[in-house]
Amino acid sequence: MAGTGVGASRRGFMAGAGAGVAAAGLSVAGAPQAEAQARQAAGAGRKVAVLGGGVAGLTAAHELAERGFAVTVYERRALGGKARSMDVPDSAKGNRKPLPGEHGFRFIPGIYHNLPDTMRRIPFPGNANGVWDNLVAPNEMMFARGGGREDIRLPLLWPGNPPPTPGLDDIRRGLTAVLDTVANLPLNETAYFVNRVLTFLTSCDERRDEEWEATAWWDFTRAGQMSEDYQRILAVGVTRNIVATKAEEASTRTVGTLLEAFVFNLLGRGADGPLDRILDAPTNEAWIDPWVDHLRSLGVEFRLGWTVRDLGYADGRITKTVIEDPDGARHDITADHYVQAMPVEHARGTWSAELKAADPQLAECDELETDWMTGIQFYLTERPDLLHGHFNCIDSPWSLTGIAQASHWRPERDFPADYGDGVAVDCLSVDISEWDKPGTLYGKTAKECTREEVAKEVWAQLKAALNDTGKTTLRDSTLHAWFLDPGVDGIGTPHPTNADQLLIHPVGTLHHRPSARTAIPNLYLAGDYVAVPIDLATMEGANTSARIAVNALLEQAGSDAERCTVTELHREPALELLKRQDRARYRMGLPNALDLG
Repeated sequence: MAGTGVGASRRGFMAGAGAGVAAAGLSVAGAPQAEAQARQAAGAGRKVAVLGGGVAGLTAAHELAERGFAVTVYERRALGGKARSMDVPDSAKGNRKPLPGEHGFRFIPGIYHNLPDTMRRIPFPGNANGVWDNLVAPNEMMFARGGGREDIRLPLLWPGNPPPTPGLDDIRRGLTAVLDTVANLPLNETAYFVNRVLTFLTSCDERRDEEWEATAWWDFTRAGQMSEDYQRILAVGVTRNIVATKAEEASTRTVGTLLEAFVFNLLGRGADGPLDRILDAPTNEAWIDPWVDHLRSLGVEFRLGWTVRDLGYADGRITKTVIEDPDGARHDITADHYVQAMPVEHARGTWSAELKAADPQLAECDELETDWMTGIQFYLTERPDLLHGHFNCIDSPWSLTGIAQASHWRPERDFPADYGDGVAVDCLSVDISEWDKPGTLYGKTAKECTREEVAKEVWAQLKAALNDTGKTTLRDSTLHAWFLDPGVDGIGTPHPTNADQLLIHPVGTLHHRPSARTAIPNLYLAGDYVAVPIDLATMEGANTSARIAVNALLEQAGSDAERCTVTELHREPALELLKRQDRARYRMGLPNALDLG
């Protein structure tokens, strides 16, 4: 294998009124030092410890600092959490920056509203709309087939976003893919899938929260009784592309809710922008670093390398948080309010039996499940002849999805001139969604492979999906280096670990997710596991939960500051009558009127 491994051992909703900006008289963008000091003075006696510096923690700090609270953020590893990009060790030469690595590629679809609102309020030089202007929209996506079958390329049309311009060979391949799919995906199965989507779209909220939350998407779509193409393209492929979860396990409520949102996004209904958007530079450069700089200008303080070990609880309140500093010394940190913005698998380790007894929803979090979905990047000496957008290798054992990143960046960005040693010209960023199924090269699961074996296996599966129809997209000779998320450790041994797991959504998950407001008056929860309208572990979910937590804090503190805006997913007015009719049927014990069973 050409190239070497680089690096080491990677939803009751509460919506506040108002515009979700600063309290009256405060500047949102680029506050001068005097204003930052005034904010801190106004926050005297209203001191907040934000525990965790990912998207949820930074959002909470942002909203609180704008409203005059004194905020300190404690983060164990790196600001930005799973959303951050990171430097590939020992990869920079000359005056270049290190190659950019990441936990996984960033995807900011048009169904997001709260996160884009925050991005617009983060100043960025030359941008009228802050870092939001750093979003660019790919204009197509692809289901990459294996076994010599043509790939299915789909245009993503949006005003102002020009459609792809196909050549003669692209047209030939596209027609071949369509005819092949028609021949192998029975018309009656396609019609049944459409019926399942319409059944969900016209289902009332009660049916969604109860019946469909208790039904796996795989069962709802009867995928087990259908053709392989139905399973791979409709049941699994669509799910993985838009929800990043497993069709066999995920609740119909979760998958259907997001599928509904994306359908209306494509139709231009209730959308912030195009369906698919990515950043035009490494995440930290385009978003996280400017965000942190802006928060510092608002008076936010950061403690990096500080790990939360325990929450002290007495007399019905949090009395302190025990935090370990980078040198291993433990400190008792006190504040008026605590926003716990840590991943659930880490947060619940800090909750004592007494704390769980005080708020049973914390105990419910023990039922939440996480799984591995981790990224690997391949640095190439030639830009691959790929589509302008994301691809999904729907036949790959490890459920690979990816995107060639640098080719989507603005023309003024020069990858080889700016990063690495000047040889790599693009970064092929790939997410590994399945770590427990055998691969094709070694016959081992990803967890059983060494880091080197994971890289070779992923590369082999990519070539099997992208090079199998006479067009050589990936060449071994162009593979310069690779980088696997350092949060993954111990793979290839009996006890692999992953410091950055992803919340998954098996049936019943909704009823175990906590609200941002807890029964402890000075403790608030923020994170992608908290109950929010989007009902999915996403950056939008993390951002939304932080806004709801801040609103709860403002109410508890008796603050008259303007509440954070919380925008829910689009509800299509044309469907409301049908949903009301379904509510009556559901209460009478009848199925949805369109449900063919």
